[in-house]
Amino acid sequence: MRLALFQPDIPQNTGTLLRLAACMNIGVDIIEPCGFVLDDKRMRRAGMDYLHRVDLIRHNSWDTFVDAKKTQGGRLILLSTKAAHIYTEFEYHPDDTLLLGRESQGVPCDVHDHADERLIIPMAQGMRSINVAISAAMVLGEALRQTGGFPG
Repeated sequence: MRLALFQPDIPQNTGTLLRLAACMNIGVDIIEPCGFVLDDKRMRRAGMDYLHRVDLIRHNSWDTFVDAKKTQGGRLILLSTKAAHIYTEFEYHPDDTLLLGRESQGVPCDVHDHADERLIIPMAQGMRSINVAISAAMVLGEALRQTGGFPG
């Protein structure tokens, strides 16, 4: 199981996601360009001393990520407010990659269309979105529960 961050633009969320990945013993792919320098102090503060424990792969572009994903295998599962399938009603596989869009814009249509599946977190009427790190934690928790992938 991996997380993929598409052009993240809030360093604190990226740090939090890297910390989550370290604690859950999963890898992270960061798809550039980021909206900040990856050694940003705000990211390091949110990630604390966990950042060195993450299996982190940086990709220069969406295309380089897609090429690497072909070699790596597994499905690409997009978390999106524009999806129809509820994340708790989906059957996850241990080699899935959960793709998270930019906090400010999500992902472009070509990235959305490339995903093997698109999942949504149900929300109260009138709400636009849940913080990307919280969304990732919710969906990753369900995926790890289903696949028996929690560490320890």
